[in-house]
Amino acid sequence: MQIVKDADPTTRAIAQDDPQAVAAAATVCGSGYALSKGIPLPVGTDPSMRLATLFAYENGGKGCAILDNNAGRSQYMYLKVCRVGGTNCDPDSGNFSEYAGPVYVSSFACAPVTAKMGQSSSSLYINYTSEYVFPCG
Repeated sequence: MQIVKDADPTTRAIAQDDPQAVAAAATVCGSGYALSKGIPLPVGTDPSMRLATLFAYENGGKGCAILDNNAGRSQYMYLKVCRVGGTNCDPDSGNFSEYAGPVYVSSFACAPVTAKMGQSSSSLYINYTSEYVFPCG
C-alpha cells in the first residue's frame, strides 16, 4: 500500500489502523494509486467510531475516490467527484454493503467531492462535500 508523502496525520493513522481496508480500496481503483486522503465520516467522529471512510487516491495526476461502508450493513451511498469547477463529474450511488465507487477524475487538482450515506437518499446521516479532498497544487 502506497501513501503520498504529504498525507496528513489522520490519513496516516487510518492507514496504520486498517491497512487491509486501505489496500483493498486502492485495488478497486486500479494499479498504481497511492492514498492521498482518508476522512472518517461523519466529520468530527472519532476515527474508531466512523460509519464510513472517504478514501482519495492519486495516480500521476488522475484521482480516484472510494466511500468505504463501515456501518456493517447495506446502506444507501452516493459518491461523486468532479473536475475543478464542477465539470466532468463521475457519480456512483445505490445500496452497498462494502463501498460506493470507484469514481474517477482525470485531473485531481482541487477536485470537489460529495459523499452521502444513510438509510435512504432522503434519510441521510452523512452528507459531506469538500472542495479540497485532493490537493490544489
